[in-house]
Amino acid sequence: MNNAPGPVHISGLRAFCIRGNQAVALPAASADPALPQALPEQGFLWLAFSRSYFERHLPAIQACLNQLTGQGLVDLHVSDLLNGQLPSRYDFTSHYDLLVFRRLAQQSTAAALHNDADAAHAPSKRPGPPILLRIDTNPVGFVVLDRVLLSVHPDDCAVREAYASRLLNVSPDVSPITDSRSAGARGIPLSPADMMLRIISHMVDAYLVLRRELSRQLDHWQAELIRPSARFRRWDALLQARLALHQLEDLCDDQHTAMLNWNESLDDWVVKDTPAALREHELLKVRCRDVLEHIDRVVNHMRRLEHNTETAVQMHFNAQGNRTNDIMRTLTALTAIFLPLNLIAAVFGMNFEFMPWLHTASAFGWTLGGMGAIALSMGLVFWRKRYLARSGE
Repeated sequence: MNNAPGPVHISGLRAFCIRGNQAVALPAASADPALPQALPEQGFLWLAFSRSYFERHLPAIQACLNQLTGQGLVDLHVSDLLNGQLPSRYDFTSHYDLLVFRRLAQQSTAAALHNDADAAHAPSKRPGPPILLRIDTNPVGFVVLDRVLLSVHPDDCAVREAYASRLLNVSPDVSPITDSRSAGARGIPLSPADMMLRIISHMVDAYLVLRRELSRQLDHWQAELIRPSARFRRWDALLQARLALHQLEDLCDDQHTAMLNWNESLDDWVVKDTPAALREHELLKVRCRDVLEHIDRVVNHMRRLEHNTETAVQMHFNAQGNRTNDIMRTLTALTAIFLPLNLIAAVFGMNFEFMPWLHTASAFGWTLGGMGAIALSMGLVFWRKRYLARSGE
């Protein structure tokens, strides 16, 4: 290693050495990290790049991987890592595994709108509440090698910074070999694959938070839809919410398929016949199944929200239909009451010379009384039959 070239300084890189029970940033005393030139004696490396800088310094990164592991990335996989519109997917070679996982975009910053790779595909602003804007996603690519984890993130990726801070804040007194329930996302990862699963779990947690906020918004709209006297006018926002639910469901299906394929590939790994190696491999399967379970929870909740929204819309139109039926029933009953009166008025309006009561002084009073009695009798009959009452009464 003494004849190796000097370190290549690249902006947008977070490099860490994880060994034993501690994680160290490389180089620890520099604000501008450099690509490592050799693997540590123990542990593994995490190289986290932003997508634009990964594209800009790709030759140096390929040379670094060749020096560290003896093999670089396949060109097609490099294209996948640079593709800002790629869905979640899994692929592999005999040297490494590739996993692309879409995480929620950070709408709080303007960096995503100025990303050189994704600017042409910047999502248009949706109508409706701001919660719908958070369903936009960006891909994060992971390359899992034996002792190196390479990840490619969007330029504004808060997931990378949040997990890096959590990793550096882990107490060195905590042993990495602990019970799987206490190891959690706050412990030191045991391997590059373990670290990848912890980062993905952190991204899936954001979908669980989004699920709760979206539920509150849709519950509010459902309450407005079901109100009998409501005039709901947010149809465009409700349509966008349904489209967003479809988008999120398809997104989670891709995530589930990618993680399931990676989980199945664990069965083909060659594991050393030692208790520590077997336990580490079993923990990988447990953590992967936990991520799959979280994704299933999001998918099931999205489907339930979509079903509830469709049910609320149907109830809204049913309520409007019942209200229209009440109005038409009342108008029909009133029309039926006045039909006999119109008939009597039409009979006495005929221009015949000889008609009963035509020249009788009391005929007008008797006629009005008879017409009133007929109207009152029919009104009482319709009232008893509840033709003049509301459905809710």
